[in-house]
Amino acid sequence: MNCKRRVLLLISCVLYFMLLEYHFRKRPDVVTTTDWLAPVIWEGTFNRQVLEEYYGRQNLTIGLAVPATGRIADQYLELFIQSASKHFMTGYRVIFYIMVDAFYRLPNLEPGPLQTVQVLDIRGHDADDFHLMRMKNLAVHIVGHIQDEVDFLFSMMANRVFQNDFGVETLGTSVAQLHAWWYFKNTENLPYERRPGSAACIPLGQGDFYYDGTVIGGTPLEILNFIKEYLDGIMRDKENGLNSTYERHLNKYFFIHKPTKLLSPEYSWDTVLWPPAQVWLVKAARCLERAF
Repeated sequence: MNCKRRVLLLISCVLYFMLLEYHFRKRPDVVTTTDWLAPVIWEGTFNRQVLEEYYGRQNLTIGLAVPATGRIADQYLELFIQSASKHFMTGYRVIFYIMVDAFYRLPNLEPGPLQTVQVLDIRGHDADDFHLMRMKNLAVHIVGHIQDEVDFLFSMMANRVFQNDFGVETLGTSVAQLHAWWYFKNTENLPYERRPGSAACIPLGQGDFYYDGTVIGGTPLEILNFIKEYLDGIMRDKENGLNSTYERHLNKYFFIHKPTKLLSPEYSWDTVLWPPAQVWLVKAARCLERAF
């Protein structure tokens, strides 16, 4: 399967370079390609028919891992799964990896055609924050079985509702989600970790985009690489008496290891924000507690 993934990724890169002209022509109002030539996926920058014809021949399986503990499971999980079943990678084999700390919290799950559900136990120590716990557990499951079960993997927080197709245009070796709160702000004000002693530090005057920590995608091994660096960074910060956030460590990782594909804020919009003209179609919306 690893050999298969390498071939798929090479062909995917060629395919997207062929579509660059299409990107420029269709969305002159937004950034559609980064300085390192990674595509930025907005509605109107991809030809869905071309992508479906290509990926439909690849016999893909896509994984979606969602941690759901405590009140997160109680408030968000059922609607997350219902909307994902309708809009996430429709027409392709999908495995939902639901990571729970108590099986009684599981709602009634009814996966759609080609979809299966695996319920995974999530364990942690009281001293672990939520993101540290979920990434430790996700790494264990990637090594234990996920890397042999799926070609591409997304990990998302459960406090979102899929509203439109979240399809194969999002697949890539390393996929980062642009942050809805910060994409339209001045880059000088992005909330990177700036303390030089932190492993998450991006020095003043540096940085390109600010990424949303609630979504990460790519091949299982690429996500595993990120988790390893994140955990190493947490340990180094702890030794230095520092404590940065998960999202800032994620941004440091993508600052050094540039993602091969970026998803526009349309794929993780925040319900607090009014969509500007550049946001044509919200694919998934992050929801606040009061929105329910």
